[in-house]
Amino acid sequence: MGRAWKLAVLAGAAGIAVAAAPQATTFLDPGYLNLADVIPPAPIPEEARGVADREVFKLTRALKGTPRWDMAIADVPGDTASMMRGFSCATRIAMTPTNAPRTAALLEQASRDSRRETNQLKAFYKKKRPFLIDSGETCEPQTDALAQSYDYPSGHATRGWTWGLVLAEVLHERAGPILARARAYGESRIVCGVHNMSAVEAGRMVASSTLAVVRTERAYADMVVAARAELAALPKLDDAASAQACSAQELLVTQPIFR
Repeated sequence: MGRAWKLAVLAGAAGIAVAAAPQATTFLDPGYLNLADVIPPAPIPEEARGVADREVFKLTRALKGTPRWDMAIADVPGDTASMMRGFSCATRIAMTPTNAPRTAALLEQASRDSRRETNQLKAFYKKKRPFLIDSGETCEPQTDALAQSYDYPSGHATRGWTWGLVLAEVLHERAGPILARARAYGESRIVCGVHNMSAVEAGRMVASSTLAVVRTERAYADMVVAARAELAALPKLDDAASAQACSAQELLVTQPIFR
């Protein structure tokens, strides 16, 4: 009850702060969904999840210099064009914001809803990123901006799983590879050393919970139909170079990052 009330206050304050600014399109109104009692609390270092987070961070530092580390670097950019490129092997379509504008609009609109939920939880828990607790190299620079942002839940994991769920619905015949890529996209943040395992898991839960509600909206269903028709008209990735690159990516996607 306390967490829910505090997050409601945060959401209200955020709404007041941006009331005068133009709002980007979303499926859900701000405050419509409250995940404070859905997402588990951020772990403290002494509990089992906190201990596991620290162990996983230490173990995955050994991935530096491997192809999986390189994939984590490639997964750092979160802009629409980069993510469409990152999911192209899973979808077998060379999507771009230019050749698939309706698909891009759907993915971004759904992502704004799930990002809002993640940002509220981040602001509430204020959990430090793993490299601020245990020293270790990361696949992106440890800037002040990165250090001053929060770990839990992972925004990248939220966004990646949101994309995975939406694309799996649009291209249901490719749902397995798409969701596997979305899972690996979130795990790249663990490999990179900038998010804990618990934060990535929480990001996926935020995305799944938010999409469960977003899918009830007629506007969402209409945009899915439009995106499906748009992607069906695009050529498939079937050349030799793409096949080789995609085979390499699929091997990395199925590779456990810690065991």
